[in-house]
Amino acid sequence: MTEEKKQAEQQPQKTRYSQEELEEFRQIILKKLEEARRDLKMLTDAYSNSNENDTADTSPTFKVLEEGYLVLSKEENSQLASRQHKFIQNLENALVRIKNGTYGVCRETGKLISKERLRSVPHATLSIEAKLNRNKRR
Repeated sequence: MTEEKKQAEQQPQKTRYSQEELEEFRQIILKKLEEARRDLKMLTDAYSNSNENDTADTSPTFKVLEEGYLVLSKEENSQLASRQHKFIQNLENALVRIKNGTYGVCRETGKLISKERLRSVPHATLSIEAKLNRNKRR
């Protein structure tokens, strides 16, 4: 057993992140929120704007194909926008958890979610262990 592991076992297990650590996560979340909102705006603009490249002067077959593509493209944009909106909500919920002191605590095990996981998925509510166990049960 390494010296680091021995020390970790001897120290009481940490149950909450410090204010400094929470501030680091808050900054990560705010940056991701800004990017996500910008992406959502682009998606909704693309979804709501009609195509300005009119097909009135082209063959009927091409017009039907292009209209079909536009419908599919709008549906895809709508789905992407919906996912992006959900992502934004999850990030906003993470900010609420930071405020009320429950951020970074796994909702199934009650243990701290690793910093590495929170840095890459700042809205995570499950530890890797809980997530893997949940996937096994499915």
